[in-house]
Amino acid sequence: MDRKEKIIELAKQRGIIRPRDVEAAGIPREYLLRLYRNGELVRVGRGLYAMPETLTSESISLAEVSKRVPTAVICLISALQFHDLTTQITNRVWIAIENKKWKPVIEYPPIELVRLTGKAFNFGIEQHEVNRVQVKVYSPAKTVADCFKFRNKIGLDIALEALRETWKSRKASMDELWEAAKVCRVANVIRPYLEAIT
Repeated sequence: MDRKEKIIELAKQRGIIRPRDVEAAGIPREYLLRLYRNGELVRVGRGLYAMPETLTSESISLAEVSKRVPTAVICLISALQFHDLTTQITNRVWIAIENKKWKPVIEYPPIELVRLTGKAFNFGIEQHEVNRVQVKVYSPAKTVADCFKFRNKIGLDIALEALRETWKSRKASMDELWEAAKVCRVANVIRPYLEAIT
């Protein structure tokens, strides 16, 4: 297998590759640029390349952000969109990072950042494969709890819609919603709304 074939195989396996992935495979990064210039790979962001046919517009932003910030978790409106739990459309990728981590600098796609600590950060993380990239997304129950936690940032109407849609679609049980609410310390806020939908 020649160097170009190895790079294409790497892109097929990983979905999105970076120059350092190519160099780690013992191939000079110039070969990556040649494939890009020939149209065999597309640039999905600065320093990020993929096979043209593997990308979809809905998920490319999540995959790109996850590749750039592997410790981040997709949250709030972006997680609601991922789980099909909202009518909201956002042109930003909402991510959560641990409180003391550095703020990532990403030119594109635009991000909205929230900071969480301890159990509130680690609870409810699901691993999903998006365009062959591992993406961390909060579960539906955790996402609903976060929406109530950050209701002043995203709006109470979005939090209420998220709760209704999650319950209606059976993507989370009452126990899961209640547990997430306790972890996120919004149990007292969410209690009347949980009682109203049951």
